[in-house]
Amino acid sequence: MRGVRIGFMALIGLVVFGYGADWVIFKIEGSPTSQFTVSHFVSAPLKNNKEEMDYTGSDMVPCSITLFPQGGFTPCWWLRTHTNDVKRF
Repeated sequence: MRGVRIGFMALIGLVVFGYGADWVIFKIEGSPTSQFTVSHFVSAPLKNNKEEMDYTGSDMVPCSITLFPQGGFTPCWWLRTHTNDVKRF
């Protein structure tokens, strides 16, 4: 049980250290950002567990070139793999 607690605390410490280092690098490099095109869709439920997807346009979304979200921006590595935004009603 003690080993699990030490491992958990080490993991928490590693995440906190990683976030802090990521923030320092983000600020030193002048808050580097990029942009990706994200397509937006609206999903409406239909009968028999079906959905209707409607395309509502696309935007250029800014992102931070970091490991964690910084400066109010989503990391580019996340946005690169999630280029479709679906709103479900």
